[in-house]
Amino acid sequence: MVNYIERNVNMGNANDTKILELKAQIKEKKNKLKKLKKFVPITNCSIEVDTVRYNLQVLNKEQLITLLVKLNSIRLSVVDLELEEYFISGYKIEDWISDIKSRLEILSLKEEENKLLVLENKLHTLLSTDKKVELEIDSIESMIK
Repeated sequence: MVNYIERNVNMGNANDTKILELKAQIKEKKNKLKKLKKFVPITNCSIEVDTVRYNLQVLNKEQLITLLVKLNSIRLSVVDLELEEYFISGYKIEDWISDIKSRLEILSLKEEENKLLVLENKLHTLLSTDKKVELEIDSIESMIK
């Protein structure tokens, strides 16, 4: 009976150690994601295409991709027609395409960050009660200092 309890305690410690290592890796990835990029648009993010106005800041991934495909087809037509420049809503089509690609990248980073948060929460629930108490005490102690 004592060996069973000791084995479970030791296994809990090993699991806690592994969980804390994984949480540290997740924290490191989250910090890298925050440093990667901020959305700094070239345009004013308000584009009118086919009499419909779109705000790049509020469109979801699917809507942005659809708009990107539409703008790229227009861009290809501009090239085929050998037009010098083509403006939509006061900006070059290339600027709109660049902004949409940047916005899509930001949305992907946010998705990754949300995925990491879910993983972090799952790992926290797997920690042993003793380890959770220890971490909470350490947190309180660091606030007091």
